[in-house]
Amino acid sequence: MTAQKNKRGPKPTGKGLQVVVRMHEPMIKAIDQWAEKFAPGEALSRPEIVRRMLTEYLRSCGLLK
Repeated sequence: MTAQKNKRGPKPTGKGLQVVVRMHEPMIKAIDQWAEKFAPGEALSRPEIVRRMLTEYLRSCGLLK
């Protein structure tokens, strides 16, 4: 019997398309500041913060319902 190797990271959900973006430190700091201002006390991951920011922006432009 062979031991099964554990895969790294969470199990994939299979939902959505993965988009990878490289950002410089000033933008990362701004994203963190946005989270402190608009989601205080919530322990959000940076990907979730970016999703919320982008959703808010696209809704304000009338591009997302």
